[in-house]
Amino acid sequence: CEMRTITMTKALCACSRLVQRRLSTLPPHTLLAMPALSPTMTQGNLASWKKKEGEEVAAGDVIAEVETDKATVDYEVVDDGFLAKILVPEGTQDVKVGTPVAVLVEDGSLTAAFKDFTLAGATSTPAAAPAAAPAPTAAPAIPAAPVSAATQVAATTPAPPPPIQAAGASIAASPLAKKLAAQLGVALSTVRGTGPGGRIIAADVSEAPIAVTEAVEAAPAAALSATAADYIDIPHSNIRKVTAKNMLKNKNDNPHYYVTMEVCMDELVELRKKTNELLGAKISVNDFIIKACAKALKEVPVCNSSWRDEYVRQYSAADISVAVNTERGLLTPIVFSADSKSIVEIAADVKSLAGKAKEGKLKPDEFLGGTFTVSNLGMFGVKQFTAIINAPQACILAVGGTKKVVVPNEGPTADTVPFVVKSMMSVTLSSDHRLVDGVMAATWLQSFQKHIENPLLLLL
Repeated sequence: CEMRTITMTKALCACSRLVQRRLSTLPPHTLLAMPALSPTMTQGNLASWKKKEGEEVAAGDVIAEVETDKATVDYEVVDDGFLAKILVPEGTQDVKVGTPVAVLVEDGSLTAAFKDFTLAGATSTPAAAPAAAPAPTAAPAIPAAPVSAATQVAATTPAPPPPIQAAGASIAASPLAKKLAAQLGVALSTVRGTGPGGRIIAADVSEAPIAVTEAVEAAPAAALSATAADYIDIPHSNIRKVTAKNMLKNKNDNPHYYVTMEVCMDELVELRKKTNELLGAKISVNDFIIKACAKALKEVPVCNSSWRDEYVRQYSAADISVAVNTERGLLTPIVFSADSKSIVEIAADVKSLAGKAKEGKLKPDEFLGGTFTVSNLGMFGVKQFTAIINAPQACILAVGGTKKVVVPNEGPTADTVPFVVKSMMSVTLSSDHRLVDGVMAATWLQSFQKHIENPLLLLL
């Protein structure tokens, strides 16, 4: 919620420009820096340039696309001028915030002066010392004969351990140790006894072949991994890095517990069908679920809270984060004030936000914040699962699939029709036990169930 007050222009004004430099050999110019486009951003990838060197730009123009830790964001200039020099080529990874990426001048005639301008010049870095003369070329080495995988394995296989007992000496071993050694093929002369007087016991024999076996088995595995390219290394995207870091922290720092409930979907499915027919819309079941979550949060506001060191912050609006999977990682765009929006408005928001997320076009204020998260895997045939809380939120709802089940008939025809078939959906609420007790989680699920099974309440 707090991010709503932060505009992109303010962020760019604070982070995107360095002070104007007037170097003795260059005309007046402004260095454009890699901006901090989200509160957690420390570096970014320069995805592409939208303007070319020498091209005129106006305040508000998009000159580049920057991949942040969450999305790809437009880089807008805040001054008029001409793009004199691009210092960081597109596709460059992990450019630290504050690093100069381009030069802006007021007059197009000044661009030629920056033809050979570089990052080193921008930071007044002294020129590097001349390279040393190349060392004399060594005589070519005689190529080694090819080594087979079997030879490599043989070379890396450890030799049998040297005898511990002197040759010809009597070996003190228990009858069970001797029997076990014969079964495992272990030479008792290589085993160090730990029993009384150095006597070899069964435990000594059982431990002896393990190290040898593991060493021998590890050798061919190492050889194969070095010779066979049966895998590829896929670099982490910024989103994947941040998601991994946050998931680990959220799971470790927040005391999770889980409450599961089944809800009947028959009435909601019928209402959705009629609504889509009457309005010509494409409202999904998930849109109704988001609305039901928002309604339940208003009735059980403790679940619409976040934990702080000295207090619990309870939010007035139900801003629902919706988990969206993309090729680059997981994003959670926000449907703001879902409690006060109609189902049709929620459907339009989700469609727009999901599209932006998959295209990498989300702005920071569209995914930073939120007071509650919904993660739905029901469309993949998942019956039930548990989700990790999206801290500092207190709860996340994991939505499973809908299935037909036979249940006792509690209606007026129960005497003649004791059982009926209903569509049931399983949902699991993950809660932070520091601020949401078990009874409160159950109460929230009861409210959610009420709105799902009586969907006309969602239209009020």
